[in-house]
Amino acid sequence: MAELMNRDDFRTALEDAIKGKSANKAPFSVAWASGKLSRAHLAKWAENHYHYVGPFADYLAYIYANTPENYTEAKDFLLQNMYEEELGGDRHTDLLIRFAEACGTTRERVENPDNMSPTTRGLQSWCYAVAMREHPVVAVAGLVVGLESQVPSIYRKQTPTLRDKYGFTDEEVEFFDLHIVSDEIHGERGYQIVLEHADTVELQQRCLKICEIGAQMRLLYTTALYYDYVAGDLPLSELDLAA
Repeated sequence: MAELMNRDDFRTALEDAIKGKSANKAPFSVAWASGKLSRAHLAKWAENHYHYVGPFADYLAYIYANTPENYTEAKDFLLQNMYEEELGGDRHTDLLIRFAEACGTTRERVENPDNMSPTTRGLQSWCYAVAMREHPVVAVAGLVVGLESQVPSIYRKQTPTLRDKYGFTDEEVEFFDLHIVSDEIHGERGYQIVLEHADTVELQQRCLKICEIGAQMRLLYTTALYYDYVAGDLPLSELDLAA
C-alpha cells in the first residue's frame, strides 16, 4: 500500500511520471529540431497549437474558481499566469499568430477550429475536463506540471533551428523565446503548489497519475501532427526513427 511521501521523494516521483514521455521524442519534434520540416508543416503546427494553448487562461480560470480561498499563493499564481497569457504585454496567442503568418498561413485559418486535427481537439477537451472536474491540486499537476513544465526543454531544441535553418527573425520567434523563460517559472511554481497541497496519499497518487497522462497526451498530440501533416513528405527512415 502506498504511503505519504516527503517533498523530496514526491518531487522525484512527479519527475519520473513525466520522464520518457517528452514530446521531444515525437517524430514531428525530431524533424523540427533537425531542420527537416517545411514552413508549410510549421504552419500546420501553429494552426493546431493555437487551439491547445489559446484557451490556457480559460483552463486556469476554471482551476482558480475551484481553488479554496486559503490556498492564497496558489490562487495568486493562477491569476498571475492568466494575466501573463492575456494582458501582460503582447497576448501570447498574438505572438503565436505572428509566427504562423511568417510560416505562410493566416490569422483566419489559425483561429478557425475546423483547421485543428481530431487529436488536437481531444487534447483541448482533456484540458478543459481536467480544469473543470478535478481537484484543483490535481488539475495543476496535470496542466502545469505534466504539460507546461515540458515547454522549455522542447523549445530550447526547436528555437535555435528556427533562426539558423529556417531563417525566422527574432520578432517572428518571440513566442518561443518568451515561453522558454515564462514556462520554466510557471512549471516550478506548479511543482511547489503540488508539493505543498497534495498532503494525502490519495492526492499524491492522483497527481502522479495525471502528470503521467498529461505527458502522454502531449506526446500523442505531437506525434499525430507528424502522421497528419508530414508523413507523406518525410518518412520515418529519414529521421532515423523505426517505423
